[in-house]
Amino acid sequence: MSEPSLPSKRTRRGRLARWSAALVVLSAVAGYVVVQYDTGGTGGPGCEVVSGKGDGATYEFTPEQAVNAATITAVGTARELPERAVTIALATALQESALRNIGHGDRDSLGLFQQRPSQGWGTPKEIMDPTYAAGKFYEHLEEVPGYTRLPLTVAAQRVQRSGFPQAYAKHEPDAALLAAALTGRSAATLTCEGRPAATRAAGADAVRTALARDFGRDALEPAGAEVGATPSPPVDASAAPGDSDGGTVRLPVTAGEDAGARGWQLAHWAVANASELHIRRVSYAGREWTAGNTDSQWRPTDGKNAAGSGDGTGVVTITTTP
Repeated sequence: MSEPSLPSKRTRRGRLARWSAALVVLSAVAGYVVVQYDTGGTGGPGCEVVSGKGDGATYEFTPEQAVNAATITAVGTARELPERAVTIALATALQESALRNIGHGDRDSLGLFQQRPSQGWGTPKEIMDPTYAAGKFYEHLEEVPGYTRLPLTVAAQRVQRSGFPQAYAKHEPDAALLAAALTGRSAATLTCEGRPAATRAAGADAVRTALARDFGRDALEPAGAEVGATPSPPVDASAAPGDSDGGTVRLPVTAGEDAGARGWQLAHWAVANASELHIRRVSYAGREWTAGNTDSQWRPTDGKNAAGSGDGTGVVTITTTP
């Protein structure tokens, strides 16, 4: 009986090439997963939004995504746009960048909406500013006739002119959940773990700066105040009793038709920015969120389920750590 033949050098080289190719593919997949869940050191999804309809719908996302979603929403409401516009913007950013402010993309595409400097969207520096990028998206969306009545993917495509025009539709359910919470229509539905980012600015002054950046210069005026109304006390960014180790920002919410929604928008915005701005507690309308709770729930502050109850008047209180 003859000896079994040994594998040829060519066969061994072929196997080695196939194994190398497989490792490259696995590395690429692993890299994609790492990128998708990179949150600047916070370690994977740490935020959740739930449906206010009681249908069990939820969406989990990262602190980085939460900050960007809150900014996109704030810019839209500052422009007095409807919730539908915010949903379209959030779905677009979910598709284009997974709600991450990335400095690369197809050709010269950049940022949350993958806008291209060469196509007149702005300078690279401008496009990498989430507030600017969101504003430019809404500017173009407002030019689409009847965009609120169009299917979401059609409205988004008229702005983006993507090579994948149907891609936006799959993000609509998640975008709608985010929009309902971040516009304040859905009360006490957004929570985050609130683990502080190691390199971010913190404190009451940082909160005030971020509020003005996202909502505009009038952000620190009493929410819902009417022209000619009796002035409310100014925002207090001093330390509250028992909070001598941090700063507290109090945002009065004046009675009005949309006061409750405005209050919850500000409260949810603060929770979304908790890791970024080292926010450890947010309270509004008899509910309180505290960073570090294992379930990160909004809990009654007075023993009653007061979320969304009453006329929505009150104060949004944001307390930071040093």
